[in-house]
Amino acid sequence: MDQPTTTESRRPLGAPVSGRAWLMLALATIGFAANFWAWALLSPLGPRFKDTLELSSVQQSLLVAVPVVVGSLGRVPVGALTDRFGGRVMFPIVSAATIVPVLYLGLAGHDSLAALLVGGFFLGIGGTAFAVGVPFVNAWFPPERRGLAIGVFGAGMGGTAISALTTVKLVDAGSMATPFLITAGVLAVYAVAAALLLRDAPGRTVPTEPLVRRLAATARLGVTWQASALYAVAFGGYVAFSVYLPTYLKTGYGLTQADAANRMAGFVLLAVAMRPIGGWLSDRLGPVRVLGGSLVVVTVGAVVQSFTPSLAPVGTIAFLAMAAALGAGSGATFALVALLTPANKVGSVTGVVGAAGGLGGFVPPLVMGSLYGAYGSYAIGLVLLAIVAAAALAYTLTGVRSAVQGGDRDRAPRTGRGRRHHGVRSSSHQR
Repeated sequence: MDQPTTTESRRPLGAPVSGRAWLMLALATIGFAANFWAWALLSPLGPRFKDTLELSSVQQSLLVAVPVVVGSLGRVPVGALTDRFGGRVMFPIVSAATIVPVLYLGLAGHDSLAALLVGGFFLGIGGTAFAVGVPFVNAWFPPERRGLAIGVFGAGMGGTAISALTTVKLVDAGSMATPFLITAGVLAVYAVAAALLLRDAPGRTVPTEPLVRRLAATARLGVTWQASALYAVAFGGYVAFSVYLPTYLKTGYGLTQADAANRMAGFVLLAVAMRPIGGWLSDRLGPVRVLGGSLVVVTVGAVVQSFTPSLAPVGTIAFLAMAAALGAGSGATFALVALLTPANKVGSVTGVVGAAGGLGGFVPPLVMGSLYGAYGSYAIGLVLLAIVAAAALAYTLTGVRSAVQGGDRDRAPRTGRGRRHHGVRSSSHQR
């Protein structure tokens, strides 16, 4: 997992960053958290809907997975639109649009599976906020600080923890509408604040090509598919656990709904805390080292949990270790994106990579529900996670490491015959 040390010597890690850049980062992170809070509202209520609507395990898995897949696929066009129009325009639009399905689900759309699926489909809009924030934040920070900055922004995925900690309690204290109405109010306040306060970075590179042509160019970038594969495992694993862990703990260990939701919140909070740390470590050690270590931990943790050990302490340790690794790996993946992506394509690449991550989180809940329905055990699903993580580790140590080392050579100053121009890699660092 070599990372050439010459890169670090060329990066002034102490380079100053303006106060406005940190303010924009804070506002973007708050917006990301608010939208992810809305995006995750159905997950904590999954067990309740299963009981009240008499859903099967597969139907319950589908219910919590629909917002994930829609939010994931929606990141592709939203990321490209953010490249064109900027976060100042897109953050208020996405936040305001998410209010509609939130109100629908809280006031009318929770009495049948069909109504919940319709509301969940449009609730996926909230998940696209990620593709707005990454290019927005990326433009405000110099390359040597982008791993940390995007990692801090990524901590906004903690909005799912807010949902896990509050949704069931608010329903019990009030009514089914209560958490939805509160979330809609938060989104409305943020949409107004974002419209008034957000500013795009000075000198932001604005693409001029049509959307389809830009997406085609994005598909030709190697980093798009390298980061997509890794993010499908790292962030996909995080999303899968954050939406399915309450069901897993309730079914597999007999925990109450509230206890399972609280434990899921602990998983989420640790992953959230580790995401900026993963970005920060990537700025210093290189993303390959951080990704490699993270994937080793996920592989081992999944193998251990496949034996369904006692929850205290072995199961808890396994899950928390995987949470930390998935969070750090997610941060490292976008440090890789910031390292190798041309400035005017960060939004487009982020959209595709974010979609891959979300889709990576869509499939496991369906697989886990199906396997449990067929065999009465989650062991096979966890073994499959271990195999996928091990394959991602092998890819990181081969193809991804080669790409990063090649990109580092392209960044090094050359003269005479030693100078090379390698298309994507060369242009990706002329920011």
